[in-house]
Amino acid sequence: MKGKVCLVTGATGGIGKVTALELARQGATVVIIGRHPLRTEGVTEMIKRETGNPNVSYILADLSKQAEVRRAAAEFLSQHDQLHILVNNAGAFYTSRQESADGIELTMALNHLAYFLLTDLLLDTLKASAPARIINVSSDAHRMGTMDFNDLEGKHKWSGWRMYGRSKLANILFTKELARRLAGTDVTVNCLHPGVVSTGFAANNGVFGVVMRKLMDLGSISAEKGAETTLYLATSPEVEHVTGLYFDKKKPRESSPISNDQTAAEKLWQWSEQKVQHVGEQQAA
Repeated sequence: MKGKVCLVTGATGGIGKVTALELARQGATVVIIGRHPLRTEGVTEMIKRETGNPNVSYILADLSKQAEVRRAAAEFLSQHDQLHILVNNAGAFYTSRQESADGIELTMALNHLAYFLLTDLLLDTLKASAPARIINVSSDAHRMGTMDFNDLEGKHKWSGWRMYGRSKLANILFTKELARRLAGTDVTVNCLHPGVVSTGFAANNGVFGVVMRKLMDLGSISAEKGAETTLYLATSPEVEHVTGLYFDKKKPRESSPISNDQTAAEKLWQWSEQKVQHVGEQQAA
């Protein structure tokens, strides 16, 4: 991985942190994106210390806010003219319906639209750096997800698991549509299920979230184990030309029927474009 530039979102804990650490250990230049200043700086220094790799830096951004996604992309591009590996990993689960600073349902804003917008802003650099890889962290929770295009943000019917499943389904539909659009380039895009991983996931929801996290931990795997498929997709020569697939335990796996619906993927792409364009126009006004 020497000479490779990697960008990892949600890298201050869990599988994102392990992914960044191992990429740095393999000699890559690694940039992490985190939300909390002290934690993000601390993880960056830990990675440098543990790997002996000085080429590790960070960008602060709350990726649920499109202005901060745009600023993070601009900051990255001001410092790097190449990008070989983009790992879209940041995500969260919410037990109550909330809206982002842009007025978008928070689960979809962070778990899907941040992937969509950040990738779009960095796509020209990825193409110029080819061969390059995009890895989108999804989940088997996508199997309980549906795409109600009349109510994608759950204004009329909402539950935490419904929206989480929908956002993870969106990750796969986005991956497959992007792979189609990148056909003929040397940029691949794949997605994955990391497993039920023992991290701080869902613990941002007060007492209920902590209890749910402890219950999930009973059957969970370590963050190191959970990061294996992400690292495989980022580094293995075996998947150098593989694109548009869903992986589990470092092997391609069939995802849900709706995740393979090209019409749904195209409709989601149109909705996503409209959302980022509308917010972008509001912010520019």
